[in-house]
Amino acid sequence: MPLRRSKILVKWIYENQHKMQTLRRCSSTLRYKELEENSVQATLEHVAPVEAGAPTHQPRPDTTPDISFKYDDLRVSLAAPYQLQRKPEAVDLGFGKYFTDHMLKINYHTELGGWQKPEITPFENLSIHPAAKALHYAVQLFEGLKAYRGVDDKIRLFRPELNMERMNLAAKRSGLPMFDGEELIKCITRLVQIDQEWVPHSETSTLYIRPTLIGTEPTFGIVAPETAMLFAILSPVSAYYKTNSDGAVSIYADPNVVRAFPGGVGNRKVGSNYGPTIEITSQASKLGHQQVLWLFGPNQELTEVGAMNIFLVYINEHGDKQLSTPPLNGLILPGVTRRSILELASQWEDITVKEEVMTMDRVIELKNQGRLLEMFGAGTAVIITPISNVGYLDKNIHVPTMKQKHAVYQRLKDTLLAIQYGHIEHPYAKIIT
Repeated sequence: MPLRRSKILVKWIYENQHKMQTLRRCSSTLRYKELEENSVQATLEHVAPVEAGAPTHQPRPDTTPDISFKYDDLRVSLAAPYQLQRKPEAVDLGFGKYFTDHMLKINYHTELGGWQKPEITPFENLSIHPAAKALHYAVQLFEGLKAYRGVDDKIRLFRPELNMERMNLAAKRSGLPMFDGEELIKCITRLVQIDQEWVPHSETSTLYIRPTLIGTEPTFGIVAPETAMLFAILSPVSAYYKTNSDGAVSIYADPNVVRAFPGGVGNRKVGSNYGPTIEITSQASKLGHQQVLWLFGPNQELTEVGAMNIFLVYINEHGDKQLSTPPLNGLILPGVTRRSILELASQWEDITVKEEVMTMDRVIELKNQGRLLEMFGAGTAVIITPISNVGYLDKNIHVPTMKQKHAVYQRLKDTLLAIQYGHIEHPYAKIIT
């Protein structure tokens, strides 16, 4: 198609997309020509009917949810040589500073029948209307998972189906369109395959995958948007944040601030859970701590630490070593790493695993009785990070995590890394290349 015709068609589509319910059922060149001719009419009232004999779209059977995009419809446009980015050295990566050469984009338009065809394009900036609901009402959500290059040079994903399940739950709560998680996994897999040389050849670095869903409808008003965009970008990463000299972090617990509350969205991965934490995290940093331990309620229940799930290891009333974490009561994110830790540790005979409400008074009691052994945070970005100190009110609670001869956190971390990097075969790991 000549360049001029293409520009006219694109302009017409964006100006008349609200009238295009029948347009997507035809892809013939004759139809494009008719649209071009009609586009010069300033007062176009409707889309002309499809000519007899023109090819029509035959919808495939849909899986839950009722309407979803399909991997089979994926279109790929590879970056030109001049668009390719220089790959950084592993030691320079940091977290989320560099991005790969391609991205995945999938648009949603209610008037066009819902989800449109997914496409992989060269990495580019997004064009978004200033009135988009994502910008004004935080109608957006995201996920985080990783691709690992194993010892066999194969690339693996870690339990991506759980990320898709969580993403759909957040979409439902946010009034955004749901989708078939398996179809998105296939699309993301293809994206990673295209940019596979960006997956670090190192067991201290990974390729972080960030699927994001935003409401793009350019109107004011707090209602479910009729247009949305799902996109995924890739970033090679190393450590999420720096630790102390002993390899652990110090956390700060302030009972005057909360991250989530009952009936809220603390259990959903939406941006509005994270932006408001910046100020208190900055204050914690000035006091010498790396993260914030989020408390809730008059009993000061432990919920999360930074963007991680929190775990304690202690000697219980029966004299057994116990691994505990707060229950999924709506206040915390159902972490993929959290779930994996509970499932793996439950198979070990030398430790008791329990989900239970834990309070600061309980932590102090265990510490004073000499029964508190370890504390650590867990999440996709950090895997497992040991905690050696809790700043609380006017005191520091020192946790002997790094003094344990056979630390539970290290055993769990070694097991997870062995699965993710292919040292052992395990159903949690999905090989994609």
